[in-house]
Amino acid sequence: MEWETVIGLEVHAQLATRSKIFSGAATVYGAEPNTQACAVDLGLPGVLPVLNQEAVRMAVIFGMAIEAHIAPYSVFARKNYFYPDLPKGYQISQMDHPIVGVGHLDIEIDGLIKRIGVTRAHLEEDAGKSLHEDFHGLTGIDLNRAGTPLLEIVSEPDMRTAKEAVAYMRKLHELVRYLGICDGNMQEGSFRCDANVSVRPKGQVEFGTRAEIKNINSFKFVEKAINHEVERQIALIESGGKIVQETRLYDSVKDETRSMRSKEEANDYRYFPDPDLLPVIIDEAFKAQIKAELPELPEAKKLRFKAEYHLDEESIAILTVTRPLADYFEAVYKKSGCEAKLCANWITGDLSAALNKAGLEINASPINAERLSGLLARISDNTISGKIAKQVFELLWQSTANADDIIAEQGLTQISDTGAIETIIDKIIADNPSQVEQYRSGKDKMFAFFVGQVMKAMQGKANPAEVNKMLKEKLNS
Repeated sequence: MEWETVIGLEVHAQLATRSKIFSGAATVYGAEPNTQACAVDLGLPGVLPVLNQEAVRMAVIFGMAIEAHIAPYSVFARKNYFYPDLPKGYQISQMDHPIVGVGHLDIEIDGLIKRIGVTRAHLEEDAGKSLHEDFHGLTGIDLNRAGTPLLEIVSEPDMRTAKEAVAYMRKLHELVRYLGICDGNMQEGSFRCDANVSVRPKGQVEFGTRAEIKNINSFKFVEKAINHEVERQIALIESGGKIVQETRLYDSVKDETRSMRSKEEANDYRYFPDPDLLPVIIDEAFKAQIKAELPELPEAKKLRFKAEYHLDEESIAILTVTRPLADYFEAVYKKSGCEAKLCANWITGDLSAALNKAGLEINASPINAERLSGLLARISDNTISGKIAKQVFELLWQSTANADDIIAEQGLTQISDTGAIETIIDKIIADNPSQVEQYRSGKDKMFAFFVGQVMKAMQGKANPAEVNKMLKEKLNS
């Protein structure tokens, strides 16, 4: 039998607010356990939650970016369940009236565009964290994360392969970072997802029974977890078993999913409107203000880069992966006055390699846009060669000096004096008669030997164009 996979994702994006969604406690990652949990987060008697307006603004920004319906009226509800890292005994979330309604996100698979529906996106608070290491068989609870604002983005079950699910998750990841509403740090849990997976016979309209795989925090694990779960479900059905609706955990070490508990339904959580929080009213003026602040979105930026800078698709994809990187490229292009291709090549090549090696993002680059612009300008006006430019780049990375100062101090200015170059060429030709004979007998590859010898003799400072031109004239004469 031929099977079809049906996948929907619930993505949790931690909003980049400085304080929590219902309290003034900080949200900075990495603080000592239980140092960023105030009385509101702990659910102590007599305290009341106060909604963080910035979290609302960020949710609306996201909704507009995916062309979703922004609810003029939304309500916070209490989702009741017991877990040690949930001190109140309930989580404040949204159920019947989410702030963001139906929208969509387009993904590209094998050159084709596919639209994935977004059912809703709602605001909620995160729970604390259970710690199982170093407690000698006990569990520790860190409540620093309790109350951190989350935007839960729920897709339609529109994906049919793990590859599509990863493409959708990557697109969401790119979008929330572009909007500046989430740092997208998956290692820190700022961006994670639950995957709902089911299978059905090809051509069947009804959905199969789904399993939910919880808290997957990498693109690689999303793909592996879904593929494993699909294989498990098909094998179980074909052996005469039956899929039960449940919550499962993906074990990346064993590359398998394991059952955690039976899947709860909404009524199991006894949702009801939170009596301590007023409904959220979004008026047209608020939406108009946010719409005016929307940045250029990734797809629009890619189209503009192609039309304005005439770059290849691969360069555009790299340069537009984050807003800061795209902004850096445009700053270098404008400041240097160089061709866009030269700017793109250096940013996607030498600079990206150095950043990756150092584990740095573009915002933390030791070489800012102005200093790289100075280097590229000297390449463009033939003050230095491409080879010398790599030496200057290394010195830029290690210091705060600008390119002009480094070139002057190190004596790296390119030699374009044809007389000086000719003298060296004549000597190289005279010293290597057998190589000259080989070249003139048809071994064209020997030309590279002569270029290398000239550049070596001139310490890499000779103008490559002049060297090539003069060598050809003399060797072919």
